[in-house]
Amino acid sequence: MDIFERLQSGEAVRSDDPEYSKIFDIVTRTMKLSAEMNASADINRIRQLLSEISGAEIDASTTVLAPFHINLGVFTRIGNNVFINHDCSFLDIGGITIEDNVLIGPKVSVITESHPLNPLERNSLLVKPVVIKRNAWIGVGAIILPGVTIGENAVVAAGALVNKDVPANTVVAGVPAKVVKTI
Repeated sequence: MDIFERLQSGEAVRSDDPEYSKIFDIVTRTMKLSAEMNASADINRIRQLLSEISGAEIDASTTVLAPFHINLGVFTRIGNNVFINHDCSFLDIGGITIEDNVLIGPKVSVITESHPLNPLERNSLLVKPVVIKRNAWIGVGAIILPGVTIGENAVVAAGALVNKDVPANTVVAGVPAKVVKTI
């Protein structure tokens, strides 16, 4: 298995791993494309460059506003009729799936990467996927942590820190986020 398969299978990979440079090879490519993407005011060009970054065509019904920050991009899948507002950050080595009709507010962070708590192992990388189901709405400044699934039709309130799965048809708020309402 290569480094990405090992990471996505749950293995902690140390920064001195012989394949670790493969991460930076993709990051370097993504940074070049991101610089062009974030300099553009043309939504079609942004979509085209994000498609190139991710390796999967972003549907014309989807809008991503610049600036948009992503570290690799190749592990992100974005559905149809998705809206991603300004200044969002995605760390996607663990995999990010955004299903159809999702709304993502400005300054949202979706994080799939972490490190072990043990200081002797902390230079290792751990990843877990994030899934945002159909019709979810992620409010301004929310942070979605590794391993979280946001349920269908769910709402994540502005500023929430989501460290656990969000049930479908609920509203979560707070730090850490807790269910505050059923839709």
